[in-house]
Amino acid sequence: MNANSEQKKNHVHSLHELAMDLHWSWSHATDKIWKQLDGTLWELTHNPLVVLQTVSHERIKQVLEDPIVCEIIDELMEVKRQRTVAPAWFQNFHPNSSLTDVAYFSMEYMLSEALPIYSGGLGNVSGDLLKTGSDLGVPFTGIGLLYQQGYPRQMIYKDGSQQYVSPFNDPGQLPITPLRTASGEWLRIEIPLPGYSLWLRTWKVQVGRVLLYLLDSNDAANFPNHRGITNELYGSDPELRLLQEIILGIGGWRLLKALRINPQVVHLNEGHTAFAIVERIKTFMQENEQPFSAALNVVRSGNIFTTHTAVGAGFDRFSPGLIEKYLGSYIAEHLKISLRDFMALGRKNANDETENFNTAFLAIRGSEYINGVSKLHAKVSQQLFANLFPGWPIEEVPVGYVTNGVHMPSWDSPEADKLWTEACGKERWLGSAESMEKNISAVEDERLWRLRNLRSEAFIEDIREHYSRQLAITGGNQQQINEAGKLFDPSVLTLGFARRFVPYKRPNLLLHDKQRLKNILSSSVGPVQLVVAGKAHPNDFQCRAMIAEWIQFINDYDLKSRVVFLSDYDMLLTEQMVQGVDVWINTPRRPWEACGTSGMKVLVNGGLNFSELDGWWDEGYLPELGWTFGDRKEVTDDVVHDREDAERLYDVLENEIVPLFYKRNEKNIPVEWIERMRKSMSQLSFRFSSIRSLQQYVEKYYLPAASLYEKRSANRGQEGRKIDDWKNFAINQWKGIHYGNPVLKTINNQYQIAVPVFLNGMHNDEVSVELYANEMNGMTSVKQKMHMLKNDCGESNAVYYSATVPADRPANYYTPRVMPLSEIISIPLEFNNILWEH
Repeated sequence: MNANSEQKKNHVHSLHELAMDLHWSWSHATDKIWKQLDGTLWELTHNPLVVLQTVSHERIKQVLEDPIVCEIIDELMEVKRQRTVAPAWFQNFHPNSSLTDVAYFSMEYMLSEALPIYSGGLGNVSGDLLKTGSDLGVPFTGIGLLYQQGYPRQMIYKDGSQQYVSPFNDPGQLPITPLRTASGEWLRIEIPLPGYSLWLRTWKVQVGRVLLYLLDSNDAANFPNHRGITNELYGSDPELRLLQEIILGIGGWRLLKALRINPQVVHLNEGHTAFAIVERIKTFMQENEQPFSAALNVVRSGNIFTTHTAVGAGFDRFSPGLIEKYLGSYIAEHLKISLRDFMALGRKNANDETENFNTAFLAIRGSEYINGVSKLHAKVSQQLFANLFPGWPIEEVPVGYVTNGVHMPSWDSPEADKLWTEACGKERWLGSAESMEKNISAVEDERLWRLRNLRSEAFIEDIREHYSRQLAITGGNQQQINEAGKLFDPSVLTLGFARRFVPYKRPNLLLHDKQRLKNILSSSVGPVQLVVAGKAHPNDFQCRAMIAEWIQFINDYDLKSRVVFLSDYDMLLTEQMVQGVDVWINTPRRPWEACGTSGMKVLVNGGLNFSELDGWWDEGYLPELGWTFGDRKEVTDDVVHDREDAERLYDVLENEIVPLFYKRNEKNIPVEWIERMRKSMSQLSFRFSSIRSLQQYVEKYYLPAASLYEKRSANRGQEGRKIDDWKNFAINQWKGIHYGNPVLKTINNQYQIAVPVFLNGMHNDEVSVELYANEMNGMTSVKQKMHMLKNDCGESNAVYYSATVPADRPANYYTPRVMPLSEIISIPLEFNNILWEH
């Protein structure tokens, strides 16, 4: 073989290697190559592997005849090699960290249309975090499931009826590689179930410098019905859902062990992943000869649980019978505890034999850190989990937060990417928020307006193409298809509204007053066009009816030139919409939107947000950055609240948004609109990027968790036994702790309160005594440490504690409380006893 032939062969191998690394999904450096091979196929699939497998060898050979293409391939391969070894943010800012691996468990990942294993927002967060882990050099390993059928695809007919189908995911056309042992055998994971074994196939996905491992049950050795366990994302049957979560958690941890990956930190993305905790405990018990309780004390120190749910009904629950059927033997043989004790980990009331097993409760009791996905959501979660911490004030329920962010390079348009590069450089997302704000603030009006005009033109073409294809598929006639090719005007204000159709997102709030909405769309100030998209669950006929109502509105009010409902809302359509709309509308019922991420994606593209004050927008909103129709008031009547919100929504559209967009200077530029764009882009883009959120996870949770796990797991986990001994002692002594009569004095507008406490054998440095007062009349709650006056009060053995507090509220609002105090455990997460004086 001559040198030229060998070089071409190497370039073919390089193309395959580039196609199998999902870094292309956000760098876009290889897009031109796939377009050159087959532009039509690339636009339809956005899957480089499909392009390579479909085009002829002759076509590949022709493209590789171009020396410029070969030069690009060589450069990309060199960049790829450098990326794997070059230090990134984590290595530069935490060079001496002992953190070697974070295992991230999630039921879904939104990485690319080429790998359709996601449903919505949860997968969006997971996928964006993996990509960001690659950018920042965080030692990340993802664990998930490979679904044989992708997320449901949607077709909408002219009468509003819908059809949902789930195409088969052909592994041979997905950017995944079977995992093989050193001997070449396919690495398979075994999970013994009652009477048989479940075999799991394993796969690897390259996401830049991060690896994602996937498991699926479609192994030939399994019974036919078990091969379909991983067919669909979020099986609706509880038994199927339980098996999926066992595969993800238990199977996922076993896969890590088979690969000799030993993460100090496990990040559990929602309660679906909680069974990873029990397998991690089992492994620690076996390797260190420790009992379950001691192993739990050690293992939990390295676990982080992120909850995305804002309503209690959203957590997975399984009946005692199902848990016993599939995990009874596992619990008895490997965990060596009773089924009752295991069920207690997932119950509010350990003594209630009828209570179902809640995986979110297991995740809480098996994790050292718990976080919501926005500041508001943390408060909601504290209320949801308050019953696990009886006696503790809501604000002290141990739930923190890291507000979600999105991977901006995945969602910015080519035009936006060019502007950001000109203003802030190629490495902008790895720099500082301050420099980005300064640089974007300096971009001139004409440049920002050109960005929106270019993107609007491209978006209108996307809409026309999508809707034409939609009509062709659902039986539209040729005239309708031709008219779709002329739909919309890029110079008109374009509103975007897209989401999963569920009641709490209020997807039909805009339709509250249909005539008024029509008037807005046909405004005398300036016309408005609205792009709507979204899916309902195939079996949720109430939400399917909501979609049908939109279609009926468009038809009945003759708004086909002003409103379009685009079918099959997926990652590609999301990308087009967030890049192209002028204003993104979000209408959740506060506070049920845990975070929401779609509106974050418009920031980098110069779009503006108009949303209820919920999730991330409750943190990001300022009047100069966007708009809201919310008021943060407590909701007592949903019907009244919806009516009021709809009225405010219409008012803002009519009186603020539409007039501002069409208010132009002598150059036909909306100067005030552009100023909002500039401020929104400069102040919010980095703040709500996944760079910021992952950096927070690293510094707030990963590094402390790794350090604590290292400490507790030392000496074969002896710290775990020490914690057990302390808990047993504290539980026994706590029962006898009680108060004597408090003494109150008022001196110079201050209360001096003293109280005798009978500690029942506990030492004074094993408790903390405080005065506590609830919030009242706009005043914040008070927590004032009480100091010990003396150790001995004669034969009573009481210890007197005293504190002085302002007399700005009635004295009876202040209540002494005794809490455990320990240097070796987290209070109240690991020991939640608390004693109030009354």
